[in-house]
Amino acid sequence: MGNNDNKNQEDGKVRLNKFISHNSRFSRREADELIKAGKVSIDGKVIGDLSTKVGYKTVVKVNGRTVKVDHTRASTVIVYNKQKGEIVSKNDPQGRKIIYDTIGKKFSHFIPIGRLDFASEGLLLLTDDPKIATAIMQSDLERVYKLKIEGEVTKAMINAMDNGITLDDASAGAWDTSKTINMEFKPFLGYQIQTSTPKYSKLKVAISEGKNRELRRFFAHFGSKVVDLKRVSFGGINLNNLPSGKVRYLEREEYENLRTFMREQNKVNRKRNKEELHTDEY
Repeated sequence: MGNNDNKNQEDGKVRLNKFISHNSRFSRREADELIKAGKVSIDGKVIGDLSTKVGYKTVVKVNGRTVKVDHTRASTVIVYNKQKGEIVSKNDPQGRKIIYDTIGKKFSHFIPIGRLDFASEGLLLLTDDPKIATAIMQSDLERVYKLKIEGEVTKAMINAMDNGITLDDASAGAWDTSKTINMEFKPFLGYQIQTSTPKYSKLKVAISEGKNRELRRFFAHFGSKVVDLKRVSFGGINLNNLPSGKVRYLEREEYENLRTFMREQNKVNRKRNKEELHTDEY
């Protein structure tokens, strides 16, 4: 993950259990148990208060061993199960409910990684690190959605999901104010047709892009309106059983996967920069 000096965090500090879990093999729950057991010290003093906060320059020891700060894990990513009828924005001129009304001031400085529109729900990632937000938004990481559409799934839809399609006019399904008219849809990474009837159909689809109202535009081209849209996974991070309107932090394994992804992105960026440097004409 990208570096973050936590200036945006309250008092520039984080909870002790978070500090330990971010920089060791222990989970937050395990860190709490270690603190309760008197096995955690700060600057040589044993700490038993679970609400203790520390900075990333604090010397923290667990079982007598110094916890080495991994600055690549100093950033935070959360999963929010967005509700229908919420705007993914800091404010809304129309006075509609925004996601920050639900997740609270604690996360007011977090950046949404991508968007889900007003009528959509499900997994939304947010982070306090702009580098992470940019890298994930610009990636081709898998996005998985559950859809309910009007009408049955046609052969034309299946062919387009298998092979992709380019539309000179993809305005159907878009907002009236959208300036994007033509759009290219890559082949879906996968799809499962769960039900298909003349009235409604249900699908689970996986795509690698996050274009503006992409799925709504795709099915609108075939005369089918998306009635329900819920994102259930993004880049291997799953919604699982997180209740609607609730937030959770990434699990340790999810952080590890994200850190690996960021390292690979950094390698790609460095290689690209070198190539651009060598091809510059003077």
